[in-house]
Amino acid sequence: MASNHIKNIKSKLLSDNYYILNRINFDYLMSNGKWVTQMREVYNRGDGAGILLYNKQKQTIILTKQFRMPTYMNDNGDGYLIEVCAGMLDKDDPEACIIRETEEEVGYRIKEVKKVFEAYTSPGVLTEKMYFFIGSYTDDMKVSKGGGLSSEHEDIEVLELPFSEALNMLNSGEINDVRTIILLQYAQIHKLLE
Repeated sequence: MASNHIKNIKSKLLSDNYYILNRINFDYLMSNGKWVTQMREVYNRGDGAGILLYNKQKQTIILTKQFRMPTYMNDNGDGYLIEVCAGMLDKDDPEACIIRETEEEVGYRIKEVKKVFEAYTSPGVLTEKMYFFIGSYTDDMKVSKGGGLSSEHEDIEVLELPFSEALNMLNSGEINDVRTIILLQYAQIHKLLE
């Protein structure tokens, strides 16, 4: 991870209550050739995976709805967000993670997924890389009502929506989770449900 445009990296732990927050001081070589000292707070919450589940025959998708305190604190009225099924990688790989999360959150046991890309979610402050997947589902894959794990205090509502309705919700601003926006637009651009 060596780089010739940063040096003298010093890290100070600020919090490790749930995830890890560090203050990082470092020297950075500007494009004009001058070295400057910079400071960033870097939040390491691990990496995640998200999936857009779709049923081509029914022209539907599966989304979730759950309370998100940070959005409530930043002007999201009731704090609820409509999102794709997603979760944090434990010690598994992104594909195993999203298959596990799909069953836990929405109650579908899927076997095949397709990774469409990976991206940093908020690179100015988070180390998190998100792995984006798509996967088809059928009614016979439903093995539970979903809703998340009670041991993790998850309270997730499962939404099966017509794809056209989800696009209308996106265009009206009712869907404003960036992971969900990205995967809905991917599905639209690639004509996933046609």
